[in-house]
Amino acid sequence: MSQEFVISTAERAITVILLVSGPLLLVALISGLLVSIFQATTQIQEQTLAFVPKIVAVLVGIVIFGPWMLTHVTSYARDIFQNLSRYIG
Repeated sequence: MSQEFVISTAERAITVILLVSGPLLLVALISGLLVSIFQATTQIQEQTLAFVPKIVAVLVGIVIFGPWMLTHVTSYARDIFQNLSRYIG
């Protein structure tokens, strides 16, 4: 196993991780920003108001993006398992 092969495998793993986690992080970021703007304008400093909408938004994001995320992760895992002989020897 060469260094280029290890680096390309690690690079693909990082790419898959970023692709899969990106939409949920964006959903959490946008909902957190909207909640903080709402808190700043109304001067409500309730701590649960900051977390509950983000949790709900991320759960909705999982429902929407879940199949797409699962497809990417399973295709990467399938590729790893199909080429397992290249990784061992």
